[in-house]
Amino acid sequence: MKNLRTTISNWFDKLDGQWRAMPVKKQHRYTLLLFLGYALLSVVVLLKVCYDVAKSDNTLTIEHIENPINRKNNSSVSPQDSINTILKDKNYERQ
Repeated sequence: MKNLRTTISNWFDKLDGQWRAMPVKKQHRYTLLLFLGYALLSVVVLLKVCYDVAKSDNTLTIEHIENPINRKNNSSVSPQDSINTILKDKNYERQ
């Protein structure tokens, strides 16, 4: 684990050295491009949310939740898993 940590640390140090060796004008350009990409992505997400809200029909359907365990399996094949077959002892049932 220490080897991985030192490898990542060395990699970040190398990237930092490359960034500092770059001219300031180029650093500014890269920073501006990354910010514009982030701003464009934010605008696209905001427009998509506005479109979805305007398009919705504002109806809410309330239904019962089905339990998938209680659903009957109409298969003619017997279950292979013993967990699906629950056998109860008559001594432990309520009277």
